[in-house]
Amino acid sequence: MRRRLIVGPIVAMAIALSGCASKFRTYDGPEVTRVAVFKSHRRMFLLHGETVLRSYVIGLGFAPIGDKKVDGDGKTPEGDYLIDRRNPNSDFHLSLGIDYPNANDIAEAKALGREPGGDIFIHGEARTAALKDADWTAGCIAVSDKEIEEIYAMVRDGTPISIYR
Repeated sequence: MRRRLIVGPIVAMAIALSGCASKFRTYDGPEVTRVAVFKSHRRMFLLHGETVLRSYVIGLGFAPIGDKKVDGDGKTPEGDYLIDRRNPNSDFHLSLGIDYPNANDIAEAKALGREPGGDIFIHGEARTAALKDADWTAGCIAVSDKEIEEIYAMVRDGTPISIYR
């Protein structure tokens, strides 16, 4: 009799929790060897060699034309970088860090008497409706929450990312 009293609530809790989807997915397909971003087309591709594994429509910085030069310019950087970190507790669902600024970016900003900025990420959605225009980030690359879950599972730290005009 006592066993039923304990098992009933445990089963109910397990059923309730099974409905909660995790934002952490698994991926066992081909390795993503490179990420390619084409700003002018608002597209990002996950590649294995020359094969496109996934393609995404993206949002960019609020001033999307041109290369990021200085902190606060609202531009998304252009060039070759690496995915260097991940944030499972991002304000934008999940995020993957890009190792901007590199030595050239720092030198360009210093020549202008400014700082280059930083904290450039591929991330999920904004939580407020005011930030949901097509290009709304401060220089990051934005996708939907569902898409960043997939990207987060597929792309490893150290993966090269090329960002083109």
